[in-house]
Amino acid sequence: MKRAQQEGESASDLIDQKIKDLGDWRGETLGKVRALIQAADPDVVEEWKWGTPVWSHDGILCTGETYKKAVKLTFAKGASLADPAGLFTSSLEGNVRRAVDILEGQKIAATAFKALIRAAVAHNVGAKKKPAAKKKPAAKKKPAAKKKPAAR
Repeated sequence: MKRAQQEGESASDLIDQKIKDLGDWRGETLGKVRALIQAADPDVVEEWKWGTPVWSHDGILCTGETYKKAVKLTFAKGASLADPAGLFTSSLEGNVRRAVDILEGQKIAATAFKALIRAAVAHNVGAKKKPAAKKKPAAKKKPAAKKKPAAR
């Protein structure tokens, strides 16, 4: 069920409501994941974007999408993160994002998941501190020399 954010309704309230509305293993899983994210990063900011929970710290860490058969945590810059525990299970072919799909009955590797959240925070904080590399101005193209008409 999609809900528009009402004025005065916080992202945390919307996430609470989403968990309650799901009312099944997906809501329970989303609640557990949320608690792990908050434990891994006490300064995490909860947001509500695109009709889904979003957790940020100096940029998006991950989104929490729910589907019929999975709870998907999509890490915005997952391709840049080390994943020694092999938590990333989908979106593996892309150059930027990676996702963790949690299926019904599947246990969450809490320690590894929190380490992944901390790595995402460190990546975002590090990226924020680095000044953007200055791009060299594009070389000016010389106008093509006009060809003289062939003498007849």
